[in-house]
Amino acid sequence: EAPQEEQELLEHKRAERRRFLKQAGGFAGLTLASGWAALAPGHWPGSLRDPDGERGKPKQKSIRLPEGGYAVPVSSGAALGIARGTDIPAMIRASIDAIGGITNFVNKDDVVVIKPNVAFERVAALGATTNPDVLTALIDIVRSAGAREIRVVDNPIESPESCFIKSGIQKAAIDAGARVYLPVHSAFETLNVAGATWIENWPFFWRPFQGATKVIGVSPVKDHNLCRASMTTKNWYGLLGGRRNQFHQDIHGIISDLALMMRPTFVVLDGTRVMFRSGPTGGSLSDVREGKTIAASTDSLAVDAFGWDDLLRRRGEELPAYFSKAAARGLGEPDWRNVSRKEEQVG
Repeated sequence: EAPQEEQELLEHKRAERRRFLKQAGGFAGLTLASGWAALAPGHWPGSLRDPDGERGKPKQKSIRLPEGGYAVPVSSGAALGIARGTDIPAMIRASIDAIGGITNFVNKDDVVVIKPNVAFERVAALGATTNPDVLTALIDIVRSAGAREIRVVDNPIESPESCFIKSGIQKAAIDAGARVYLPVHSAFETLNVAGATWIENWPFFWRPFQGATKVIGVSPVKDHNLCRASMTTKNWYGLLGGRRNQFHQDIHGIISDLALMMRPTFVVLDGTRVMFRSGPTGGSLSDVREGKTIAASTDSLAVDAFGWDDLLRRRGEELPAYFSKAAARGLGEPDWRNVSRKEEQVG
């Protein structure tokens, strides 16, 4: 018979597992084949932690994303839509309407991947992760366009289960009817990114992209101690596996590679709150201020440059080097004033 302490620890872990599955909305019957991380009793929450950035081992098989990515031609609308206010659903709709409207991007029967930032085990108010209310509003508007399935995905730096729960992203996604994909080793394949400097062949969180037809990124606005700013372009880092911590030696180069890797349908910049210092992890409410802004764009560099100037309030300071590196590859316009844009006050 196991010692009393071991029995209590085992029961505690089982209770934690039951709590996780309950918060997951009762989807305990879903298997790894459907994209969920099936957690064995006694292996929560440490089993999926990734302190050394090694989750997702390289494999021999190589895959590629669709030619041209997930972008769609839009006949009308601006390249950058900016909405200010406090009514988040109205701001989401206004910002997307400004760039052409959701039905120009999402059609009936689309399978849509939404990539929030869930990197850290932080409550939403600290600004280190995507605002769950913004995610809810985005899922709702995507569904209104007739999407058949909506998948919410990230490969957090800290424990995925804890990050998704603590940030409120898991509850927001499931309550809104989306499916959450957690990273497990079998979910990664080696992605070929032709022309990339660092990730020409690199482990990629592939399972949620199987059968996907559209991809939307939704990222908070954050200070970053290495690259100076983390927004929609940096957000794609959360799709990489392997020893990604090595990229810190050339952080601007890897972010430029990320812009090459992922050509999304559009991106949403979550400026409802802004982590203006101590990024990317933060940890204090004193590092965060209200932004009351949401911006949508078909140009990640343009919307991120807007975030740099307007929301981080660094107008007049030189943009981080990854902007010019990505622009030199023809991946966007870092001068957001040069793109067509529409701004609206709502709510």
